[in-house]
Amino acid sequence: MSILVTGGAGYIGSHAVQRLLRDGHKVVAVDNLFRGHAEAIDLLKEKAGGRLTFVAADVGDRALMAQLMAEHGVKTVLHFAALAYVGESVTQPLRYYRNNTAASLSLIEACDEARVEKLVFSSTCASYGEPSREFIPIPETCPQSPINPYGWSKLHTERMFMDYATEAARAGRPFALARLRYFNVAGSDRTGLIGEHHEPETHLIPVCLQVVLGQREALTVFGTDYPTPDGTCIRDYVHVEDLVDAHVAVMNALKPGDQRAYNLGIGRGYSVRQIIESVKRVTGKDFAVKHGPRRPGDPPELFADPRKIKSELNWSASITDLDEIVSSAWRWFQKHPTGYSR
Repeated sequence: MSILVTGGAGYIGSHAVQRLLRDGHKVVAVDNLFRGHAEAIDLLKEKAGGRLTFVAADVGDRALMAQLMAEHGVKTVLHFAALAYVGESVTQPLRYYRNNTAASLSLIEACDEARVEKLVFSSTCASYGEPSREFIPIPETCPQSPINPYGWSKLHTERMFMDYATEAARAGRPFALARLRYFNVAGSDRTGLIGEHHEPETHLIPVCLQVVLGQREALTVFGTDYPTPDGTCIRDYVHVEDLVDAHVAVMNALKPGDQRAYNLGIGRGYSVRQIIESVKRVTGKDFAVKHGPRRPGDPPELFADPRKIKSELNWSASITDLDEIVSSAWRWFQKHPTGYSR
């Protein structure tokens, strides 16, 4: 029996594949390689002992997904595959609904055909939109009201999966579903084997490191007059290995018919300035920082309330020191200054 990981060649998906292999599972990783990296799969295969099968395919190919599930005896799916650029979703909304929502419809139909028993869905805090102050830190009870197509594409998928799970239970074939909403994922595999590589890169820590490496002229801070202690936005940064650990904990805890939702984060935030100072400490290098205007839709402060998953599963992030998070990313960038590019 194997676990199917969609988006398995992407940033989070590849780290999930690595962890599952480490735990002794057989893994079928699927990725269309539009923004995933075959090189990450190659590196993981070298240490997999034949337990990793990779298929370059689109998750929206229902027939192929059902065939893979049947052939490999898949009963659990971790669904990471998605486009995830907020700005791009605003200018290309239909692309996001097709890739994130419509493809997920095909995936859940394949799960139904193959009688998959569990699905852990990689959702997002973007489904909450801009919460009011009373919902900071953000609990799972916060109203979900996205402000961009990316957030809506994930929320529509959540709703679709919930409706399927409810109907499956009524039909006497209980299906377990978890929706995991997380915040800013950061860092890289601490062994240095795989890491974070986006094209284009928009995440704050990698962008800082690219400036340090001379690949960018400067870092632009968008807004320095927010009502926060240092005037810059505050966000929750959860290490990618902790994030994957939470997925595994939830996967193992799911029972037939369960429908669970958890917010994943460290429960506090770091400001843009704190990130910059951490990168300078970790690398030992100063770098150019420019100040720009606020970006529309950037709330001053967003971070998770992770008490529910702590209470129910005794899970909490173990890598919460900012310098440790940045150090893991820096270790990867030093070895792979251009990512997986050769």
